Order: sequence, then C-alpha cells, then structure tokens
Amino acid sequence: MSTIKNANVLVTGGANGIGKLMGLKCLQEGAANLIIWDINEENLFKTQKEFNSKGYNNVHTYVVDVSNVNDIERNATEVLLEIGNVDMLFNNAGIVAGKKSFWEHTAKDIEKTLSINISGVMNVTRVFIQDMIKQRKGHIINIASASGLIPLPKGSVYASSKWAVLGWSESLRMEFELEGKDLHVTTVCPSFIDTGMFKGVKAPLLFPLLQPDDVVTKIIKAVKNNDTILMMPENVNIVPFLKGVFSGKIFDKVAGFLGVYSSMNSFEGRPENERVPEKKSKAK
Repeated sequence: MSTIKNANVLVTGGANGIGKLMGLKCLQEGAANLIIWDINEENLFKTQKEFNSKGYNNVHTYVVDVSNVNDIERNATEVLLEIGNVDMLFNNAGIVAGKKSFWEHTAKDIEKTLSINISGVMNVTRVFIQDMIKQRKGHIINIASASGLIPLPKGSVYASSKWAVLGWSESLRMEFELEGKDLHVTTVCPSFIDTGMFKGVKAPLLFPLLQPDDVVTKIIKAVKNNDTILMMPENVNIVPFLKGVFSGKIFDKVAGFLGVYSSMNSFEGRPENERVPEKKSKAK
C-alpha cells in the first residue's frame, strides 16, 4: 500500500478544482510537503494562504505552464534542489475543448489541448521519474477520463487526449511492474465532474455528475490501495465490456439513447483565460 504520510506530493493544476481538493486531502493524510504547480498565480496565492490558515505551512507553490517543456524542466530542477525527490505525482492539469465539431477546431485549439493534456503529463512525469526509479519507490496518478473509453461528439480533441493518457498510463504501469520495485501507477477515469471545467454538460442517463469531494475521496483510497485503475461512477466499468460484446452500431444506439453522444451540446466550461507563463511564485 502506498503511504501519503511523510511523502513529498506534487499536484499539477493544484490551485483549483479537484487538484486543490487532492492537495488538501494529502496534507490531511500527513504529507511531508505539498508542491502545487499551476499556471494561475492568483489562484496559487489564494490556495497557499487558505492552506496556511488551516495550519499547513509545508505548501510550496510554483507557477508552471505544463505545455512548456523548458518551464517544466526549470521548475523541476528547483523542486528537486529545494525540497527533494517527489514520492507521489498527481498529473491533474488539463483543459477541455468542447462544443465544437472537429472541423470547427483551429490548429491552436488542437495544439493547446494536446500540449497540456498529453505532452504536459508525459513531460512532468519524465522529469521526476528517474529519481523514483533510483529510490525504488514512487506513485504516479494520472487523471484520464471516461471519455478515453468512448466516442465524445463535440469533444473529439479532448477525448483523443484522454485516450492517449489512458494508453500511455497503462503502458507506464506495466513498465513499472516489470521493474519489480515499489513503483505504482493509478489511472483515474471519471465521467463528468461537477466543477466549472464541465459547466453546461448534460450528464448521460446512469452517469450522473460526480461530486468533487466524492471523487477525491475515492482517488485517495485507490492510491493508498495501489489500485491500477479507478473508473467513476462504477457503471463506467461496463463500457469496455459492452463495446466488446455489441457491434459498433448497436453500441452507438445504446450510448445515444443514454445521452452520451449529446452530453457536450450545451457545454460552456470555464471562461477562456490567457495561459501565459508568469513569474514563478513559491512559498518561503
């Protein structure tokens, strides 16, 4: 079982949403240090101040653009020098490009989504994984999505990024297992979570909007149990089975009836923000 107590924990996209909640939960579990990477300096400041007010003074914040390899490598070097090896990495940062058919996306829409949701996840992992291998211990938690298991009309670019994360995460898990050390990967595949990130989506039948607190509680439990994959809600577990049993046309009829294929029609999401790296901010 993985132990959060006394671990150095890093959460990307940790100044908001479930990333922030996961960070707080790790502090409550006794993490030695919580390292938060986020591109929003204002949210980082507010989150650190809030956690400090709760008595947690072991919070270190960095303004990092995970789509920028140089930004990742520079900040990773500082984390390793100032705090030490990362024992537990939550790859949570991500964006949603939705409410558009694929042909309505610009090259910038595609590049932005893939550079954050795929390249960002892999490169953040890359800069910390060598030390996990050396210390023969570490846990990587990748936030994928149930959309990595099923088509998502009006969300094709987002879904493709999560299919990629799922495939990469599972492959990395096997590489860790072949190493035969205390190295673990947990892949998380939730359906829509009731946060601003998915504002406006219409939850399909049998797949209600997930509540952030419940999601985080289950993620932390899965991490502590070294679970390899976590699908939420539990109904998501039947999707791969149904795809294997039914023909494509029949599966599409079922998914369409449940409202899966129309769930993004009313998607709004968060207001578009400028994603320009700012001056780094970290706790003293």
